[in-house]
Amino acid sequence: MVTYRENQTMTQSKTRILAHPRRLALVAAMVVGLASAGCASRPTNAQIGTGVGAVAGGAVGHVLFGGPVGTIGGAAAGALIGNEVGKNQGRR
Repeated sequence: MVTYRENQTMTQSKTRILAHPRRLALVAAMVVGLASAGCASRPTNAQIGTGVGAVAGGAVGHVLFGGPVGTIGGAAAGALIGNEVGKNQGRR
């Protein structure tokens, strides 16, 4: 049988995890990303360009505009540009 103190400790642990939804979402995204990366073959130039562009665009967007909107917008724009550059790299 679980005592009151043990139950309270378990409830506090669950509350701490759920109190940081960004951290929980980040960990979940990392786990999914790493799990799916293990099944992948060599990425194409377009995929590499998309990834690099998204990271670089997110960093630039955060520096220029700040906050999550600037970061997400920069990452989206960088991903689009990086994808197109990656596609064109294969044609050369």
